[in-house]
Parts: sequence; structure tokens; C-alpha cells
Amino acid sequence: MNIEQIYTGCLAQGAYYIESEGEVAIIDPLREVAPYIERAEKDGAKIKYILETHFHADFVSGHVTLANKTGAKIVFGPTAEPSFEAEIATDGQVITLGKVTITVLHTPGHTMESTTYLLKDENGKDYAIFSGDTLFLGDVGRPDLAQKAADMTQDELAGLLYTSLREKIMPLADDVIVYPAHGAGSACGKNMMKETVDTLGNQKKVNYALRADMTKEEFVKEVTDGLLPPPQYFPLNVKMNKEGYDHIDEVLERGLKPLDPEAFEVLANEIDAIVLDVRNQAEFIKGHIPRSIFIGIDGGFAPWVGALIKDVKQPILLVAPEGREEEVVIRLSRVGFDMTLGFLKGSFDAWKNAGKEYDTLTSISAESLKDRLEDNKALPVFDVRKEGEYVSEHIPTAENTPLDYLNDYLEKFPKEKDFYVHCAGGYRSVIAASILKSRGYHNLIDVAGGFKAIREAGIPLTAKVCPTELKK
Repeated sequence: MNIEQIYTGCLAQGAYYIESEGEVAIIDPLREVAPYIERAEKDGAKIKYILETHFHADFVSGHVTLANKTGAKIVFGPTAEPSFEAEIATDGQVITLGKVTITVLHTPGHTMESTTYLLKDENGKDYAIFSGDTLFLGDVGRPDLAQKAADMTQDELAGLLYTSLREKIMPLADDVIVYPAHGAGSACGKNMMKETVDTLGNQKKVNYALRADMTKEEFVKEVTDGLLPPPQYFPLNVKMNKEGYDHIDEVLERGLKPLDPEAFEVLANEIDAIVLDVRNQAEFIKGHIPRSIFIGIDGGFAPWVGALIKDVKQPILLVAPEGREEEVVIRLSRVGFDMTLGFLKGSFDAWKNAGKEYDTLTSISAESLKDRLEDNKALPVFDVRKEGEYVSEHIPTAENTPLDYLNDYLEKFPKEKDFYVHCAGGYRSVIAASILKSRGYHNLIDVAGGFKAIREAGIPLTAKVCPTELKK
């Protein structure tokens, strides 16, 4: 028996490869399926099953493409209703894979079809669970995403999750290994550990949601407390995972069309495309195509695209570092953005060398901001970090306008005088600045290095405030 966790950091997502006696099961595969096929070929094995723990909201699974390419059977848990051919397993059903077995444990609560797969070794001993979004390390799946589909409230779903955990998972032995679908950084939970593998026994000790003496009422309250609104692309990804999608090969063929500056400009105007610049923020600051949106490939790229570009069918034209265009198209497709229609051949240098109009972004150091604040404490400063980051520590006069919901705060930004924007390290503030500039705000100034540089410059900050104190 061989188990491999295939972890993708930018999505904080874990897919799994299980092999026994030349038979393979893939759990929760990503959109690009070649790595799984190549891994099986290396083992001289055949992919027999594709096991889905639920209809994922934060990424588009590769289940449909992988099944078409390998003939493997897609398996969902009870109550799932996909639009394509799949086996809908029953609770307790046993799947044989070589000399091992996988038992289907229906664990509704995160979603109604949520399923945990229990792997038993060659001796029939419980070995590991693949818990999807039912159980994370340090947390459990949020119960608010499936309210509409289930026709239930988040509290009712949380109650189901409480029962699932206590009847299906907590009775298992402490030495059972827990392999979750996500780790820290995913929006599918709120308190995940940075580790990606643990034992169930340790989770019973450290995971607040698995306290043995916890009542259902306490569980519901703690699990639902502090939930932020989910990213807007989540329902769109669920729809694609239930109904199917274009093969990744088609997406790549469509997106990897090199365009010279003239063709790029004409196409951008003809189809009202978003020009998405994924270079480093320092390069974007020095020069970029007017009204282009910056979301750097080397940051939290795919989740930010999903959070800030509202329509997965939106045509996209890329300005990318040379040689990384395919990577960008693949990573866009992971969150359902399949309508990339080409990229600027030669990247931004080609645009500039062709004599095309370009824009820049004003950016100053934290030391310069400190001097300006000493001269005028009423300078308008906007902090685009998350609310929790802002609450912990911030410039006293700064206003919190989290990047996730920037469009909700547009009226707060002045149009007639300069204002300053910062985040934690400089990545999110440039995203925010690009969006604001595309909407006609050209009087903004980015603070290079973000809050880290602000603290190091000695700008006075508020003391850390405990969130419970704020409620008093």
C-alpha cells in the first residue's frame, strides 16, 4: 500500500494518491490531471477510482477529465446528484482496491453529500481517514456554504456536522491518520493548523470541535461564530463540479495564444476583456497597461482572482512573466476561470517597446509616510488587510477597507485629494491600487512594504486589542 498527499500550497488543498497491487484511487484531484496519470504510469498501475469527498466550492476538481482520460469510476457519497455518470455510494459501502479496502462514511454537515473515506490496510485494520472538509486539523468545515442547496440554516447544518463527527469519526481509534482536504489559508474553515497530516488522537486533544464534553448547542455556537462571508466564486465552482466543464486541454489551447501588442489591444477592446497582469508588484508599479488589474502569480493568486473577479465567464487577457503563461492559465482554471483568450507575447516589455501608452503607480516608503503623518495627522490612510489583522494593530487614523470586499468601500475613497493604501507586505495594496485606478481613482499612493515596513519605521500604532474587548 502506498499513500501520497499531493499538496498545492496556493489553494491550501490536499489531493491523495492511494495504490495497492497496481490499483489506484485518487481522492479530490485538481483540475490538471496529468500528474496523477504520470504517477500511476510510473508505478505500472491503473487508476480505478476517483473519490470525491463533496462538491468542492473553492476549486474545480479534475474528476470529470480524469475519468474521461483513464476510464476510472467517479464515486460520490450519498445524496450527491451530479449531471454526469458517477457511482453514488451508500453509507457503509466498501470499495476494494488491491489488498486494501475503503469504507464510505456519510458525514453530512459541511455539505449534505460530504463523505469521509476510511482506509483499512491489508489486515483489515483502520489505517486512515480522508476527511474532505468534514474534519480539518484544528477545525471543521464551515456549515454555511450549502444552506441554499440543502434548504437548511447554517445552524441546522452545524447540528448535522456535530452528529457526523461524533457518530462516524470520533469513535475511530486514536492512531488513525487524518488526511484533510485543506490546510491553513483555505477559506473553507477558520482555524486550521499549518500541518497537513495528524493522528485522530491528537485532534481529539487539540481540535476545539472534538471536545468530548461538548454539547450540540456549544458546537453550533462555536463553529458558526466569526464566519466571514464566503468568496463569491464558491457557488460557481460548486456548479462546475456538479455539472461538468471543459477539458483542461481545451482551456490551455484557448488561453495559450500569443498576441503581439496590436492584436492584444484590439482584442481587449473588442471583447471588453479584463487585462490581468500577474507579474511581480514591483514591476507593475514601474509600468503597466492602463486599466489592467494586478494579481501577482507569486502571491495567493487563484483565491484572489476568485474573490475579486466576479464572473468566471469573464474574458481574460494575460500579461505574464515570459515562460510562465501555461502555469497562469492552469492556475486560473483551478478556480473556474476558463476564458483566458491569449497573452501578450514578450510580456510588458513588448508593449512598452511598441510605443504603447502605459501607466505607473505612485509608491512611497513607510519612512516617507511617517514624515507626512507627522506634518498632517489627518492624512487619509486605508488599510486593506483583513479585519482581524487590522484589529490586532493598525495606524490609529487608518480606515479598514479589506481587499476581499473593496468594491463595497469605493465611496470611502476621496477623488479630489491624495490618499494612501497599505496592506501587510505590499502585495494586496497593489492589487487594491490597480482596481481603484481601473475605476478612475488616480490620486492614490501605495505604501511600499506594507504594515511590516510601517512598524519598522516607528509610525505610532494602536495597542493590540482583544476582539472580546471590542464587544464590551
